Amino acid sequence: MNFKWWTKYNSLELLMITLGCAIYAFSLDMISIPNGLADGGLSGITLIIRYFLHINLGVSTLVLNIPLILIGFRFLGKRVMFYTLYGTLCLSLFLILWSHQSIIKPLPLKHDLLLSSLAAGVLSGLGIGLVFRYNGTTGGSDIIARVSQKKYGISSGKGILIMDYIVLFLSLSYLDFYHIMYSLIVSFILARMIDFVQEGPNRAKALFIISDKYEEITQLIDITLERGWTYLNAEGGYQNDEKKVIYLMIQPREVPQLKQLIKSVDSKAFVTVLDACLLYTSPSPR
Repeated sequence: MNFKWWTKYNSLELLMITLGCAIYAFSLDMISIPNGLADGGLSGITLIIRYFLHINLGVSTLVLNIPLILIGFRFLGKRVMFYTLYGTLCLSLFLILWSHQSIIKPLPLKHDLLLSSLAAGVLSGLGIGLVFRYNGTTGGSDIIARVSQKKYGISSGKGILIMDYIVLFLSLSYLDFYHIMYSLIVSFILARMIDFVQEGPNRAKALFIISDKYEEITQLIDITLERGWTYLNAEGGYQNDEKKVIYLMIQPREVPQLKQLIKSVDSKAFVTVLDACLLYTSPSPR
């Protein structure tokens, strides 16, 4: 592989991937396993293997990742797969490290499954989210999630959540339904955390508004929400008439207020609301 593209930012990416793998492995070894919680994806499969065959998580993680890495090379490119190989090795090493070190003990959650589920979900999601945000994966279902995101537009969090549910169902082979239900909490929080860490705190909603009363609507947007907007030129498909489409971005909490505002002017207006991520702090600068 040609490394002429390497920059200081690439070094930062490897550092953050290492940190993310360390946090995720810590969550598995120090919270999930001591409290009898299952995990989703490939990690969940390695927990099943650990229970029945007593094979270390790090070893089974490394072996099972080989076919998935070959799939990733086809769809994700050499650079991403270089990061994936690095992330897979890091996760395997940290899983072995945390399980064999004797300095840090499992978190003192007193086997409270609710606290354990919350802590495992937040830490695992934080770890995997950091890996994803800096263009890496930890192998396993992460590769499938990245491929799904690239080819089908499915967010990484949603993709992992679907695979988690499948593996959690298989985990009923060694865990009772009680522990599986708490493991579902872990998976749900993990998916939300992944998307939050990837997108950052500057979440927003992008709206497309089609209405013949677009001027009245934008006047109210200006007065009530103090937001800017953009007019997009469009053509009606039925009558081939020219239309103005209002495009703007607002905070998620402002969506209900804006819907009421639009309805008060034109109850027949067509509104599309999409998730968006801002690269600046002001959601819609004037």
